Amino acid sequence: MRHAQRGAAIMIAMLVVSLVATFSAAALWQQWRSVEVEIAERTRVQSSWILTGALDWARLILREDARTGGADHLAEPWAVPLQESRLSTFLAADANNNADAAEADNTFLSGQISDAQALLNITNLVEAGRISESGMRSFSRLFELLGLPQAQLARIAENLRFASDISVDNRSGGQAPLVPLKVEHLTWLGLAPEAVPLLQPYVTVLPARTPVNLNTAPAEVIFAAVDGLSMADAQKLVGERTRSHYRSLGDAARVLGGGDTLGAAGVGIASRFFEVRGRLRLDTLVIEERSLVQRDGTEVKTLWRERGVLEVQPGLPR
Repeated sequence: MRHAQRGAAIMIAMLVVSLVATFSAAALWQQWRSVEVEIAERTRVQSSWILTGALDWARLILREDARTGGADHLAEPWAVPLQESRLSTFLAADANNNADAAEADNTFLSGQISDAQALLNITNLVEAGRISESGMRSFSRLFELLGLPQAQLARIAENLRFASDISVDNRSGGQAPLVPLKVEHLTWLGLAPEAVPLLQPYVTVLPARTPVNLNTAPAEVIFAAVDGLSMADAQKLVGERTRSHYRSLGDAARVLGGGDTLGAAGVGIASRFFEVRGRLRLDTLVIEERSLVQRDGTEVKTLWRERGVLEVQPGLPR
C-alpha cells in the first residue's frame, strides 16, 4: 500500500512538472511572439519614416533643380544615384539625433531618381478621346523593333481610348477596362504578360501626354519617337549628348545635319515627371519603394507610391 502511494505521488509530481513545463513553454512562446510582433511593427514604422524622408529629399533636389531652369539632362545632381550607404552616415550630420548607433550602422539606404520622360508614354496613344496617329506611329516602330505583334498595340490603344472615355463621363463603367497606372497594368488593356518585361525598359504610363526628353532617353525610344529617324541617327544623338547636353531642339537638329526634323516630333529637352526609387536594407530584409512625382515649376508632388519587402539571405555581406 505504501509503495502504491509513493508511486502515485511520483506520478502526480511528474504530472505537475509536465504541466508547469507546458505552461512555461506556452508563456515563453507568447512572450517571444509579442517581441517579434513588436520588432516587426517597429521595423515597419522606422522604414516608413526613413523612406518617406528619402522621398522628401528627392523632391527637394528636383525643386532646387527647377530653380536653375534650363534643360534636364543626365549630368545634373538629380541624375546621380545614391549608392548604398550606412544610415549612420546621414545621421552623423545631425548632432541632435537620438538614433541607436548600432542599429544605424546595420541599416543601409540607397536610391535613384530617373526621368520618366526618357520613355514612351502610353497615354500618348489617345488624344481628345481619339486614338492618336502620331502616338500609334511611335509605338508601332517600338513594337516592330522589339518583335511584338501590332495586333496587341491596336488592342491596347482601343481599350485605352475606351477606358479614358469612361473615366471622363462614367458611362458603361462596368464594361470598361481600368486606366493603367504602371506598365504592369497594360495586361488590363490586352498586352500579353510575357511582353511586359520587353516593354518595361522603354515605356511608361503618365497621367498626361508628354514629349520624350532627348537628353535622357535611350536610342530605342528616340528612334521610335521621331518619324523618319534611323537607329544610327538615334544612337548618334545619344552619343553626342555625352559631350554636351542639348539646350534646345536646334542643338539636336544640328547633330542630324540641320533642318526642322525634330520640330514637329514629340520630343523635348526638359521633363516634368520623375520616378524615385528608395531601397532600405535592414539586417536580412530589403524594403524597396517606388514613387512617381510631378514637377510644375518649383512644386513637386507625389502621384503614387508603392512599397515591397524582399527577403535577403542571412549572411549577406555588409
